[in-house]
Amino acid sequence: MFKEFVERVGWMNVVLLVLVLSIIVVSEMRFLQGEKLEAIFIGLWAPTILGFMNYLKYKK
Repeated sequence: MFKEFVERVGWMNVVLLVLVLSIIVVSEMRFLQGEKLEAIFIGLWAPTILGFMNYLKYKK
């Protein structure tokens, strides 16, 4: 199943999606630890990376 997903979307997209998920997890951990501004700053990177992925997808 994972191999089919990788073949469909490509390795680079899988790496970027894992990066986005890890950013979300780190942001949530910071938020729950009480560092709210830092969590918001870190959390804003996830949609930025997803937007960059969309830009590269439609640029072709």
